[in-house]
Amino acid sequence: MTIASAQQTRVRGRIGDEARYYRAVQTRSEDDPVYSDRATGQRFTTASAMVDAYLQRFAERAGIALRPLDENGYTQTRKGSATIGVNVLDDHGVLLLIAPVMPVPRVGREPLYRRLLELSFLTTADASFAIDATKDEIFVRTLRRLSGLDYEEFEDLLHTIASVADAWDDKLRAQFGGA
Repeated sequence: MTIASAQQTRVRGRIGDEARYYRAVQTRSEDDPVYSDRATGQRFTTASAMVDAYLQRFAERAGIALRPLDENGYTQTRKGSATIGVNVLDDHGVLLLIAPVMPVPRVGREPLYRRLLELSFLTTADASFAIDATKDEIFVRTLRRLSGLDYEEFEDLLHTIASVADAWDDKLRAQFGGA
């Protein structure tokens, strides 16, 4: 092989590599969500797969049994008196963590609403109180975009929802009534 033909072969090889790289880059849009864990580098094909892996890791660390997401992207866990729902809303690209606190009482709503707003200002960290109008029930909830969610953030959000709901459900029921 002559020096010129060896150089041509290397050039064709590089062009081939560039074309393969270009095709690989083309298959991934910048708008596509990224489901990966920063700490481990693990990549997931879907948001549900990522959240299931996070749930499994959380359950192992906490020493509890925790079901994976069901076909609707939902599971739940408990902390103290709080039940926490974990919802993957693929259509919206968000994780919704929600914990029921109490039914909205028939009387004394204005002072209750004011108290919920005051608590939501700083006391609830990344969470907030919300009212489900169809159920007439108060919840603690947080929403987080699924793309870019890492395990540490997931764990922090789960602990926040659980702690706020567990700390305030009994206090609010005692102060404002409710079942």
